[in-house]
Amino acid sequence: MFDALRARLSRHVFNLFPAYRGTGGRITHIAPDWQEVRIELPLNWRTKNYVGTTYGGSMYGAVDPVYMMMLIRTLGEEYVVWDKEAEIRFKKPGRGTLYATFRLSDEELDAIRAELERTDSTDRVYTVDLIDEEGITHATVRKTLHVTTDQGKAA
Repeated sequence: MFDALRARLSRHVFNLFPAYRGTGGRITHIAPDWQEVRIELPLNWRTKNYVGTTYGGSMYGAVDPVYMMMLIRTLGEEYVVWDKEAEIRFKKPGRGTLYATFRLSDEELDAIRAELERTDSTDRVYTVDLIDEEGITHATVRKTLHVTTDQGKAA
């Protein structure tokens, strides 16, 4: 119960954080174990570009910090997580609210921990789609995250 309350509080704090708030995105759900996060990005005056569709910077900004935050929360304080690389592929103009769901499996977390027992660092690649209410993909974001242990501080 405490984890669920903490996740709800984290969601509210994150949505108020100025850098994230500026994207126009909103976190709508954080699982108590931080292994699933959902966001929505409405089309409104803050997110609309010159031609009336969702601004690409808002699309990217709304998804940018999520996998990093998830890994920080799920792996624990003895790990350091940094964004290393990102790519966004625009597939269709956003003409309404867009949604994204981020997931980390137990197997993925175990694989990271196991790799870091053998080596100083690892790079992990994650992909998330921004979809509309019908499930049509409007953009795909590919993120590469660098993970190391506290002893090997990321550079």
